[in-house]
Amino acid sequence: MQPYLDNTLREGEITMAYPKVTIVGAGNVGATAGMILAMKDIADVVLCDVVEGMPQGKALDMMHMRSNEKYGTTITGTNDYADTANSDVVVITAGIARKPGMTREDLIGINSKIMLDVIGKAKAASPNAIFICVTNPLDVMTYLAFKNAGVPKNRLMGMGGVLDSARYAFAIAETTGASAGLGMRVQALNSSFDTQPMMLYIIVIGVIGMLAEKILKFFERRLTSWQEKREI
Repeated sequence: MQPYLDNTLREGEITMAYPKVTIVGAGNVGATAGMILAMKDIADVVLCDVVEGMPQGKALDMMHMRSNEKYGTTITGTNDYADTANSDVVVITAGIARKPGMTREDLIGINSKIMLDVIGKAKAASPNAIFICVTNPLDVMTYLAFKNAGVPKNRLMGMGGVLDSARYAFAIAETTGASAGLGMRVQALNSSFDTQPMMLYIIVIGVIGMLAEKILKFFERRLTSWQEKREI
């Protein structure tokens, strides 16, 4: 989404109008996502969180950056879903993070309750939005949100494929010395669980000889690791 020209304020004055993106959960992931959206001048951002004062403080810090970083978007912090009304996109990062020794599946009980609460309130405030789930365990939370949101399947999705693809690109770059940012396209297609294999395709520009052999060995190690987890 890109900002578009709008002249509805008064005749002769042209202003920039941005899409509105709400991020529910203003912790590390949510706040970082909001900052990237703002700094790339993509959307006005609303950070919504249950912790009073926290999203407001983070939003104020980001607003203070605008003159230095030269972006025109706005960032608002709130504890009230009324401020998220009519969002174009709602990103849900709210939930309890894993503690040492926990798997993603250990979070199903508590995060299911959080997801049901969030999707109900966010959908009521922005019935026409696109919803992107980030909360773990991702596939379960995305399916739960979809079954309860009552929106078409092309308007609610999880972001695991993008994240896993980026992680694989980084791992391959570290193994081979190829450039993850310039010379590689990776697409991971998998269930976002610790014990699931990754079925994917990879294009690495300019890989020959020893680099190709390193990539094959990399995937052999990944497959062996997955098989060991299955046996456990």
